[in-house]
Amino acid sequence: MSQPPCLLKFETRADEVRTSLSAIRHIGSHLWLGCDETATLERLTYRGDHADDHHHFAIADYLHLPSSSDEEIDIEGIAYSDYYLWFVGSHSLKRKSYKPEKTPADNLKRLRKIERQENRYTLGRIPLVNGQLYPFCSHPKNPDITLTAAQLKRRKTGNELTKQLEHDRYLGDFLKANIPGKDNGLDIEGLAFNGDRLLLGLRGPVLRGWAVLLELQLVEDKPGMLKLQKIGDKQQPYIRHFLNLNGLGIRDLCPWNNTLLVLAGPTMALDGPLQVFSIPFADLKTDQRLHHPSLAIELPETSGGNRAEGLTLLESSTEEILVVYDAPTSPRLQKTGAVSADRFLLPKTDIGLG
Repeated sequence: MSQPPCLLKFETRADEVRTSLSAIRHIGSHLWLGCDETATLERLTYRGDHADDHHHFAIADYLHLPSSSDEEIDIEGIAYSDYYLWFVGSHSLKRKSYKPEKTPADNLKRLRKIERQENRYTLGRIPLVNGQLYPFCSHPKNPDITLTAAQLKRRKTGNELTKQLEHDRYLGDFLKANIPGKDNGLDIEGLAFNGDRLLLGLRGPVLRGWAVLLELQLVEDKPGMLKLQKIGDKQQPYIRHFLNLNGLGIRDLCPWNNTLLVLAGPTMALDGPLQVFSIPFADLKTDQRLHHPSLAIELPETSGGNRAEGLTLLESSTEEILVVYDAPTSPRLQKTGAVSADRFLLPKTDIGLG
């Protein structure tokens, strides 16, 4: 059920930020947001019907990026665990898009050009204490522990995860063929925690209608650097889960007590269904790797924009989510620097109750 919207008010680089929102998480009194056109994190103070007091954080101030801080990370997921703010880039290749102002010949050249931007292959964490980010600081509850900004180990191209995925029996061919994310290639667009395990949701590839969820665990290798920990009975670098989301890919993930919420939409840059599914975390701990999540909410379908890319549970409610959109249409752009996000009530069922 739709609720009154929430107006998000931005100040720094407002037009760029508000038109490319792709990740969100409500933590304490703040909304933390990521964009697919920047290498920054955004913080707003949540006040119910609106959020303001915008603060803009450059990730290069906390982590070493392989490319210029002007090159986008394409942040597609945000999570929080034990005083760390986690985020993930899309890990995708990018095909040049069609531009109506260009000539047919120029557009044909654009469509054949594929770009690799190494900043997109970032999976990292930054200490978050009392609403502030730090390169390092003491753990608030255990001063003997130092919280340190860190990221998954890089390779010459990509990182340790993409190196493993190149040999995956289901996903490897997509990486070896250099298929861009919006062409059903690798495209990470969701991040959440299940205990000490990270869950990564893939917008693509979708395999014969099945979306892919990766479960992995990261441990510190050395200060500033994380590595994959082998998990499961077979001691593997990650575990694959396949989700039946009515043929849609994963746009975002969000924990809801004992349940995982999955925002789903078309894999490619298309108008189409936007749906929220739920799956108990307990189901992900079984040997079953093929899952049929329950449909929780059918979001309004739109055309020409308003692509739902991020959702978060509003901590003040436990039954209400906030959804943000990439490519918002003009009615959402309420005033200079502001854009509206949608609030929805989750269905009143036993699912999600702890």
